[in-house]
This record gives sequence, C-alpha cells and structure tokens, in this order.
Amino acid sequence: MAIAVTPKIIKVLGVDDHELVMSGLGSRLDHENDIELVGGLPDGEHVIDEVRRTGANVVLLDLEMPGPDPFEVIGDLKRMHPEVRVIVLSAHVRDHYVDAAVRAGAWGYVSKNDEVDEIINAIRRVTKDEFVFGSLVLERCQLIDRTTRRLKTAPVSKLDMLTPRETQVLRMIGRGLGRKEIADELHRSPRTIDNHRASIMRKLNITDRVELVRYAIREGLVEI
Repeated sequence: MAIAVTPKIIKVLGVDDHELVMSGLGSRLDHENDIELVGGLPDGEHVIDEVRRTGANVVLLDLEMPGPDPFEVIGDLKRMHPEVRVIVLSAHVRDHYVDAAVRAGAWGYVSKNDEVDEIINAIRRVTKDEFVFGSLVLERCQLIDRTTRRLKTAPVSKLDMLTPRETQVLRMIGRGLGRKEIADELHRSPRTIDNHRASIMRKLNITDRVELVRYAIREGLVEI
C-alpha cells in the first residue's frame, strides 16, 4: 500500500506597503496546497525578525516602500539567511533596478503586472535554486540574456557609484519629493537627506535639483 507523501509547504513572507497587493496574493495562495503566505509587512524594517519568526522560505519584496533601502534589505537577508530566496515584486521594471536587485542577492524579479500564476510559479522555482525573471521583465529589460535568462554584465554607469541609499534618495527626488518628505518616508533626518543629496550631486557631477530630477527620469529610475 502506497504511503501518501505530504508536500513540503513553501512559506512566503510578503513585504509591500500596498495592502491590496498582499491580500489579493494571499487569497490566491489559499488555493495552493504547497504554498502558504505566513506574514506581511508594510516595509523592510523588521524583515529579518519576521523571517525568523515565521520560518519563511521565500520573501516577496517591493522596492518602493518607506523605511530601509530595499537593496540593503536584500543584502542583509542574503548575509543572515542565505537559505531564504528573495523575489522582487515591483511595478517598476528597469535595467538598473533588476541589476541592483540581482547584485544585492535577489533570486527573482517579477512585475506586479505579470499573471498571478507566473508569480506563483516563480515562488516554486526559486526554492529549486533557479533564477527567475517574469515575462514583462524579460520583455522590457536589455540586460537579461534571453537564452539563459541570466543577467548580462551591466555597462559601467555613473549610477554604479551611488550607494543603495543614495539611489533610493535619487529615485525619490525624481518623483518630486522634497527633503522633508523624503526624510519622513525614510525615517531619517532632513540633514541626513541633505548629505545624501550633496553626495549624489558630487558623484554625478550635477549642480542643481532640476537636473537631478531629469537625470533620474532619463536613467529610468522613475516611472512616468
């Protein structure tokens, strides 16, 4: 008599400040026998603690959130929980974002506009140590080899000189946020944001805020 084998449950932690995204995904995952949404966070502040508490195998991480820089969060997870697979789930699909996410330690990058079945398939695949890029990512980005679905070597850019936090501040400047708004969203002081902005301008050889906004848009750091 054959003995039924219970499939190992993939535990997923969602990190996104859009509640509808997580609730919708959670409702869909309720119908999957091998995947469970074990928790949700509105930002990356307590991801490490929540991974430990829930035993999550996969973290679905948005990029546009208050709190810690998401690329730093990915790096921290890779260092402290190398067995956990991070998938970026973002509305923003740009070469620079994908490159930064993979370099930080992400195992996948999918768009919020990808089919839900594709996102669920990505969750399963990363637990088998596969790098996964969603259809819209493959369609829109130039740095991904279409045959191997691996990231090509990105060309050297001035953006590579920026720290993850500086890149995040530049994105927010590009969105038109002021220093106080950026400080509030990142839970940092306005003086700290001023220091980041000064460093960004020095590294990019840009002398005014308007040109910073134009640069962020031109480099695809901002959805328009």
